[in-house]
Amino acid sequence: MKDNKRRVIVDYKKLTPEILTLLVERYPDGYDDDHIISFRNAKNDLIEAVEVSTDDTKYLVKVSTKLQATMRNYDEEENEQLPSDVPIVQQDPGISPAAG
Repeated sequence: MKDNKRRVIVDYKKLTPEILTLLVERYPDGYDDDHIISFRNAKNDLIEAVEVSTDDTKYLVKVSTKLQATMRNYDEEENEQLPSDVPIVQQDPGISPAAG
């Protein structure tokens, strides 16, 4: 049975915050080859994309290394606020490793 959702091909440059949130929620650890859909567009160009959906639209987001970086950075921005009780460990630059 075919769904009646609108289909939209989206380049990473045109991602809206809504679509980016859907991507990060659907692929929290990133996507791999099993998630990629390959198809030919109207110009007969081979397109590789990952799919996310809303109630009325199926988005096919073109795959690229910049998409992966955008998703990773988006996830890091949301998690950069650490609770105040989490210790941050840094090595003192004046301490050298013990000689053995």
